[in-house]
Parts: sequence; structure tokens; C-alpha cells
Amino acid sequence: MAFLVYTIIPVHNRKEFTRNCLRSLQRQTVSDRLRIIVVDDGSEDGTDEMLAAEFPEVIVLRVDGNLFWTAAINLGIRHALAHGAEYVLTLNNDTVAFENFLEQMLFWASLTPDSLLGALDIDIKTGKPYYGGERVDWKWSTSRYLLNELKVEDQKGIHEVSLFPGRGLLIPKIVFETIGLFEEGKLPHYLADYDFTQMARRNGFKVYCNYDAKLYTYPEEGGDPKLRKRKNFKNYFLHLFSIRGGGNLKNFTIYTLRNCPSKYLMTSLFVGYARRMVGYWLK
Repeated sequence: MAFLVYTIIPVHNRKEFTRNCLRSLQRQTVSDRLRIIVVDDGSEDGTDEMLAAEFPEVIVLRVDGNLFWTAAINLGIRHALAHGAEYVLTLNNDTVAFENFLEQMLFWASLTPDSLLGALDIDIKTGKPYYGGERVDWKWSTSRYLLNELKVEDQKGIHEVSLFPGRGLLIPKIVFETIGLFEEGKLPHYLADYDFTQMARRNGFKVYCNYDAKLYTYPEEGGDPKLRKRKNFKNYFLHLFSIRGGGNLKNFTIYTLRNCPSKYLMTSLFVGYARRMVGYWLK
């Protein structure tokens, strides 16, 4: 049978994370509906040997280590679409999917065709939800986080959001046919996923967080959380100016210019700069 979902996982080292992620995908209740593409961007820790020995069914696209997140995701998406993908699931390797994750994604995809569906993130250390989508207030460059607003009994089903990150994001092929791929030229690493989902919404596609589809994640393992964990002026500079810095001012400017309503642009930029420059020392 034709595979419905192609999962794209960009990796650079961190072999054990990749192994655990792939094992969780093997355990899916509807694993026969899934094909996996790993984009190995220059790993040097034996990732390629591990993939060949333990996951021979996985499609591996090997590149030289210079793609960063956005170009790696796009490489995998092009391959998936060329081979008949109906849906693409973008996924980080530092995630572990619940066994019914894909089943719940496909269930809600069948009820909300042409919509983008993100997953509920569960902190693997605490077992508690920590990200369930957000709704943006451009006027003040802030977000309202749904987990802070929904009662526990309402944390189920799908909830519409303004944007969504690329870890655990199910995208129907019609979205790519309509708006193209992620913006790799201007947003090579951070904010390309938020930008993509904002653009999808402007083109009439709904974006939801699917609270029934759950992923274990490692909140402290991202590049920017590590820069924040050890606060010093070197990491502060990297936070604001490096490609892997979550507070990268250039990326924030490009993202805001592309997505913010014009009437809120100046306020959003000013507040956003202040939050990134000062907030590093406060969190």
C-alpha cells in the first residue's frame, strides 16, 4: 500500500536521541502508514552506522553538515513529495512519540482536512505538559499560551493556534503546493517553522494543537536553552547573533517584517528587541 505519512527528522550527532525517537516510531499503532526520512547533516558520532544496523527501513539522506534545520527539513520534504507523500510530519530527534501519536494525528486529520496539526509536548522528566500551542498578540509581541488558559478537563481534542513549531507538525501536501517550502534563505534555523505556519494561516489553512497526540520532549536540550542555562556575555552574544541563538535579532526582524500586521509593526519590533535583549538575563 502507499504510505500516507512521511516523517522528516533532521539530525546532527546526538545518536541516542535519534535511536529513541525512531524506536518510538516503530511502536506506533499505525506504523504501516508511516515512512521515515532522516536527514543526517554531517553527524560524526556513528549515527550513520547505527541507522544502517538498527533501522534499515529508514531512508537516510546524508549531507555535509552545513544545512541547519530549515534546509535539512526542506531536503526531506522534497524527497517525500517526489515519492508520493500525502502528508509530511516534521519531527525533531529529541522527541519520543506516544504509541498512539500517529493514530491520533490521522484521526483528527480525517476530520479537519487541509489543516496543520501540531502535537502536545510532554516534559519527559516531569511527565507534565509544557507546550500546547499559543495565540499571538502582535501589538505587544507576546503570546497567550493555551496551557495557561485551558482547564485540565479541556486539554483534549484540537485547539486553534496562531503558529506552531516544527517538532511534531503534520502538514498536508496541499499546503506545500500552495505556499511552497520553509524559508531557508532568510530563516536558516530558528523561526522558519513559526513563519511557515503563519503563512499557511494567511492562505486559509487552519493550524491546531492536537492535545490527543503527545510527544515526550527534552525542553533543556535545545540550543538556546543551553545558552540561557550558563549565563555569560559570550552566550549572551550567541543568543542574540548566532544562527542557533533563539533571540537572534536579525531572524526576529525578518520574521516580524514578514508576518506582523503593519499597524503593529513598530511596537512589535521595539518590544520584541527589548524582550530578547533583557529577557536573557531574567529567565
